[in-house]
Amino acid sequence: MPVRPAPALIATDLDGTLLRGDDTLSERSLAALARVTAAGARHLVVTGRPAPRVRSLLKDLGCTGLAVCGQGAQLYDAGADRLLWSVTLDRETAETALGKIEAEVGEVYAAVDQDGVDGLTLIEPGYRMPHPTLPARRVGRRDDLWRTPISKVLLRHPGLSDDELAEAARGVVGSLATVTMSGPGTVELQPRGITKATGLALAAGRLGLGPEGTLAFGDMPNDIPMFRWAARGVAMADAHPELKAVADEVTTSNEDDGVAVVLERLFT
Repeated sequence: MPVRPAPALIATDLDGTLLRGDDTLSERSLAALARVTAAGARHLVVTGRPAPRVRSLLKDLGCTGLAVCGQGAQLYDAGADRLLWSVTLDRETAETALGKIEAEVGEVYAAVDQDGVDGLTLIEPGYRMPHPTLPARRVGRRDDLWRTPISKVLLRHPGLSDDELAEAARGVVGSLATVTMSGPGTVELQPRGITKATGLALAAGRLGLGPEGTLAFGDMPNDIPMFRWAARGVAMADAHPELKAVADEVTTSNEDDGVAVVLERLFT
């Protein structure tokens, strides 16, 4: 059997994948990524977090190049600390989509990520941040969420599960926006047609690379488009069943250095 060549591009999600539960990177993972770089391959972070929420993590990784942020809505240059490309979700579309969702499932609580390298995460009354380590600013009413351009809307429902809310939202939002689920308590509305795959394809193209040499790692349904674009996709042990169903391989959990386990095998 011929030996599969090492991939030219490694694309990693952050939360639940490369990062441990306490938002840290293990020494083993850092060493494995160093092997990737030493071998001449490239590593791209592809995350649902907006650019302002990855600055310190990219510094820890020693990343001075590109990162795909905001579920693919932002292409961030870490070295220059600027957005090379971004797309926003306009207020009218966001409000229309929210209205359709609430007509279907009742009241939801919303938050937004503002566009830009200094954008804030704003949360309306009743919204609870699913990731307590990420900073957010509470506003007095929903209208205050739209004070500046946004890259996405985050939704929570007091009674429905994430899967139930995501399914209901997809059923009524239609072509207004892209609905995805990126983690526990995190159902999101993104600009129409924007996914991690669109952002990864844009970043890879700038590096002169394509899907055929790309290996992607993830743990949630928002990683499915990225897996379908890449030549191979590796899901974490505790990944969402929908992602495992399309993965080429399942590794150990993020707490057990699942990304490093695979990279150590490929980059000896």
